Amino acid sequence: MPKLLIVSHDADEYVQWIREANLPHLEVVTDPAECDIVLGEPRRIRDMLPHLTRLKWIQSVYAGVEYLVEPGHRRDYILTNARGVFGELMTEYVFGYLLAFEKKIFERIHSQQVRRWDNTESGRLRGKTLGLLGVGSIGSHLAAAAKFFGMQVRGFTRASEDCSHVDAYFHPPDILKFASGLDYLVCVLPRTEGTNRLVDAALLDALPRHAVLINVGRGNAVDDSALVEALTQGKLAAAVLDVTDPEPLPPHHPFWATPNLYLTFHTSARSYPEDIVKIFAENYRLYLEGKPLKYQVDFEKGY
Repeated sequence: MPKLLIVSHDADEYVQWIREANLPHLEVVTDPAECDIVLGEPRRIRDMLPHLTRLKWIQSVYAGVEYLVEPGHRRDYILTNARGVFGELMTEYVFGYLLAFEKKIFERIHSQQVRRWDNTESGRLRGKTLGLLGVGSIGSHLAAAAKFFGMQVRGFTRASEDCSHVDAYFHPPDILKFASGLDYLVCVLPRTEGTNRLVDAALLDALPRHAVLINVGRGNAVDDSALVEALTQGKLAAAVLDVTDPEPLPPHHPFWATPNLYLTFHTSARSYPEDIVKIFAENYRLYLEGKPLKYQVDFEKGY
């Protein structure tokens, strides 16, 4: 009988949803030495790896699994992550900010506070160009929403061109060509060696001065010093960072005082247990049948 260990702050809620899923032959256990399946948060699971002596499969509750693919950790099991459930949440977040910038929401609030009648014309998303650094499941969702608003969409990927909502694809080394003329740059990249500081001074300089950067991927993708300089010198209109490196951000970090920088503290898309259990349940049935699991992570690529 498969034995499942749940490693999450929301363990009780996960147990409830798993019981409601009526998964056959599955027993939930609390002893790491007993389980062959683990469902949970990668950082917490990483510290338990030496004690998971019967481990066959880990289902991450997050899309990011960097803590489990770090060099030196064991790789003698199947690792799957959560995909297809964050696109809607990320889209709400990103387009909430895009609309706030176009409709001058922050400026209107300030005008009200200083009692100044401000009827300057708002912008609109139609006709604007959105650049996506990474066009996986979340990027594809963002691209579809952008087309709804009448935007042009560019995608930067290593090689794939799977999303039909992207008007133009760019691949390495054409990242500066990709950035030229963008109104909004949204980063949805995973944490890998290849994504470290990809948003650097050269990329930021290639953007128009009115452009806005939004990062909902991982904080390692942004060169902090280059971003601070770009915003301080007015080379970039604004930046919205849901992710930083490190997290939490230390009190002395320059981001706290950088002009036109908005921090949202990794809140853009929570892993809701009811959504994650749907992924787990589908994979569990495949696991019982001895079939390949969905959303398997390549340990070498890191995603």
